[in-house]
Amino acid sequence: MKLTGGCYCGALRFEAEGQPGFRGQCHCRPCQYISGGGPNFFMMMPADGVRYVRGTPQSFARSDLENPVTREFCGTCGTPVLTRIAGYDQVVLKAGALDDPARFGTPQAAIYTKDQQPFHVIAADVPSFENLPDR
Repeated sequence: MKLTGGCYCGALRFEAEGQPGFRGQCHCRPCQYISGGGPNFFMMMPADGVRYVRGTPQSFARSDLENPVTREFCGTCGTPVLTRIAGYDQVVLKAGALDDPARFGTPQAAIYTKDQQPFHVIAADVPSFENLPDR
């Protein structure tokens, strides 16, 4: 599968190729900050299949955590694009950054629902987990 996307202002563009992995909606508090309050819809993609074709993302990793994730976003408009997890061969690609967000499909699960807000909606047929599901 080949996916394309970018940021709101167009300064950052990417291509992602490969077999998508897990598709989810995350309700954790950090994702709420990044999404503006709602859950974060994402899909896992092979890290070696993702490349920027326009622009260079800004990145952020918390300095107070032992193993922080690195979030990549547009430095101009702030659109979140993906998250990298050290030592992991996949990236967390944000569904909202896709040119065609419908290609995300539907989430396989809602995760970190322990932080879910009353206004977050989870479809009745989507399994929910307080943390991460067992692998």
